[in-house]
Amino acid sequence: MTTPKTYPVRVEATLDEPLSRWLWLVKWILAIPHYVVLAFLWFAYPFVTIAAFFAILVTGRYPRPLFEFTSGVLRWSWRVQYYSYAALGTDRYPPFTFADVPDYPARLEIAYPERLSRGLVLVKWWLLAIPHLVIVGLFVGGGSWLASRSGSDDFNWAAGGLVGVLVLVAGVVLLFTGRYPRPIFDFVLGMDRWVLRVAAYVSLMTDEYPPFRLDMGGAEAGHEPPHPHPQAHPAGSAGWTGGRIAAAVTGAVLVLGSMGLLTGGGALLWADRTQRDADGYLTASTDVVASGYAVTTDPVQVHGISGFTAFVGDARVRATSTDGRPVFVGIGRSDAVAAYLAGTEYTTLADRRTGDRTHPGGAPAVPPGDAGVWVASTSGPGAQALAWPVLDGQWTAVVMNADGSRGISARAEAGATAPAVGWVALGLLITGIAMLAGGAALIGIAAHRASRHPGAPTTPEPSTADI
Repeated sequence: MTTPKTYPVRVEATLDEPLSRWLWLVKWILAIPHYVVLAFLWFAYPFVTIAAFFAILVTGRYPRPLFEFTSGVLRWSWRVQYYSYAALGTDRYPPFTFADVPDYPARLEIAYPERLSRGLVLVKWWLLAIPHLVIVGLFVGGGSWLASRSGSDDFNWAAGGLVGVLVLVAGVVLLFTGRYPRPIFDFVLGMDRWVLRVAAYVSLMTDEYPPFRLDMGGAEAGHEPPHPHPQAHPAGSAGWTGGRIAAAVTGAVLVLGSMGLLTGGGALLWADRTQRDADGYLTASTDVVASGYAVTTDPVQVHGISGFTAFVGDARVRATSTDGRPVFVGIGRSDAVAAYLAGTEYTTLADRRTGDRTHPGGAPAVPPGDAGVWVASTSGPGAQALAWPVLDGQWTAVVMNADGSRGISARAEAGATAPAVGWVALGLLITGIAMLAGGAALIGIAAHRASRHPGAPTTPEPSTADI
């Protein structure tokens, strides 16, 4: 039986058992620091490959520093994806390095080519690679190694497709049995190996065409797989203990919670600093067009006036007629306004989910200025602004034509000085930063202590030192 020829892209891995039953559920959170760094590296990757393209075209050589960068990014990405959702083959946290780590359970070595074809460089990254790109798309889902523009290739590894399905199956089996099915591991590694060979070829790192061959298992032909440090540790010294998994999950919850706080705080701070008008009001505006006799808001309930005014400050409603007719703006208690408009055709503005509501009827009994139901009102041509002395109760704002005639066409604004917005934004940001730092610290400490390698046998640490 003939031994398959060794391809210059060597992909090796060892199933690093025993594996935690639960850890794979949160590895996407644990790997976030790597994803952040790799996002910047992958942004630079296509530009480096473009530079290598022109160097090969002119000199027939791939500049060694550029080769070390591209191979380093692929190696780093392979370790992270082997740890996470392209294999789930180890619980040992990936190192932050371009360099080969001989004792890490996933390795990638690409032989440096002394010479490369100047002609092939024009076609191999797209035309010749098409059959392989179709297959790789099936393996990792819709071409997760995405071909980029501008004569290069950018790869953004994401475990989808058949790889993702099988790794999910392996994770579920691991969850219930504590063991990773070896046939699934061998098949997944064969697909991962195929993907990495194509990635290197399309990235111009070799002229040797990738074989149409599924070399399954963690070992390359003629090579030993990596030999990671054994994971049989003294109690409490290394590995993913229950306490460390709990710390990582708690940290993940804190990090996710901090994202909402930071986003909300940032949005409020942006509004406070950039969205106030010349009078210091934060406003929301809308075009009011209705065929009836009035346009109203939904009732607004105000409770606890001191706290409400501390946050809202001074409130203002403003309307500007867009058809030249004098406009009326009024605010009254909701029950009194409803009684005035009973039997009148009018529209209630609502949120986008429920939509505006039209109430059938006829003309109002009297013009709005004579209704006597308003706690504050104003009318006249052009823009009419109404300051609202906020009180406890349920309130409705109304826009009408000053003479009570049919057909409303105006631009309405509601605003408030909201003096507390800046302080609320600052509080959300401080809390979010504290949660993010605490969550990251919990994840980092748990991952660091779980990935420590014990030296010579020593007296076990106390079992309480899980974290």
